[in-house]
Amino acid sequence: MPGVSGTDANPTGTIGAERGKMRASRRLALGQELLVKRRTASQSLLHTLRAALLRVAEPERARAMQTYMKSTMPYHGVGAAAVRAVCKDVFTSYDFESAERWRADVLTLWNGADFREERYAAISLSGHRGAKSFQTLEALPMYEEMVIGGAWWDYVDALAAHRIGPLLEAHPRELRRTLLHWSHADDIWKRRSAILAQLAFRERTDLTLLFACIDPSLDEQELFLRKAIGWALRQAARHHEPAIVRYVRDHAERLSPLSQREALKHVKG
Repeated sequence: MPGVSGTDANPTGTIGAERGKMRASRRLALGQELLVKRRTASQSLLHTLRAALLRVAEPERARAMQTYMKSTMPYHGVGAAAVRAVCKDVFTSYDFESAERWRADVLTLWNGADFREERYAAISLSGHRGAKSFQTLEALPMYEEMVIGGAWWDYVDALAAHRIGPLLEAHPRELRRTLLHWSHADDIWKRRSAILAQLAFRERTDLTLLFACIDPSLDEQELFLRKAIGWALRQAARHHEPAIVRYVRDHAERLSPLSQREALKHVKG
């Protein structure tokens, strides 16, 4: 009997393999097309936002705003209230279809910004009520990128208190570990974020975590760390006065005079 090759013996196997390759190729093409569409939509959002900011800009204010913030990035000349109004208007029609797209759009606004108000808008979109269900551990790398890239108090303080703080409340075990790690970072803005993350916690402040995040920076000369320490302790003292007074007393030799003054600013007597 003549020999039969493997291919001739099982032609459907070859056909099936080819069809599988075609399906994989189509999926790849569709994925690439979707990615292009998302990038285009993100860029469109940035252009829409920029145009809206330009319509209400007061260019004569821009230089003074930039000087006050000691910013290398210029301003349009739009005040905080007007920025909020623009964001409310622009983001009203934003489609929060997925967390992945939302994160991509936030970072497109953030990284594509040519003016400081555009980065304020990126922070605004990151905290929009429509993104409430997206505030998960998957958002943390985005916030970390913004903290490192922002590297100034106007960005970092908002992110620490109003983005990272809520993540800490929702995921205390994971974020506690993250913040303790950040508190030892070479990057001072990650340290500042760890210190300020509980700024709005009031009576819910985890003092053990707060003190642990402060400790690595007690001997630092950096002004923005000393201010952060004083601010965080002052806020905690509103609801935990005896514990904060005791902490300041016990660490008087390491706490800077600035941090001590700020910490006890509202303590009576």
